[in-house]
Amino acid sequence: MTDAWPEEIGVDRAERTLTVAFDTGEQFVLPAEYLRVHSPSAEVQGHSAAEKKTVAGKRGVGISDLEPVGNYAVRILFDDGHTTGIFTWQYLLDLGRRQGELMAAYEADLASKGLSR
Repeated sequence: MTDAWPEEIGVDRAERTLTVAFDTGEQFVLPAEYLRVHSPSAEVQGHSAAEKKTVAGKRGVGISDLEPVGNYAVRILFDDGHTTGIFTWQYLLDLGRRQGELMAAYEADLASKGLSR
């Protein structure tokens, strides 16, 4: 666990990205597709590791809005209607730090199932 705190968070709708800058000096530009397929919602994650869903066909998804959730998270509203993911600051930090690894695993999972982005 970390005490990293976001100093800046913003959406670039044209680029379909979320930029988050943390007080650790780290800054991440996270594609909407990446965030959507790794949403922490039960719809995507299930209620156990065995229930985790592979979400395909989200290459063109965008972010329509952000809603603060207390002082610990943000709800990302996607333009495909997905609105149930609450992204904690820690989860966004982890997604940023592991973006290459997680995106490669996602693409391999899609390929193994004959699905596309």
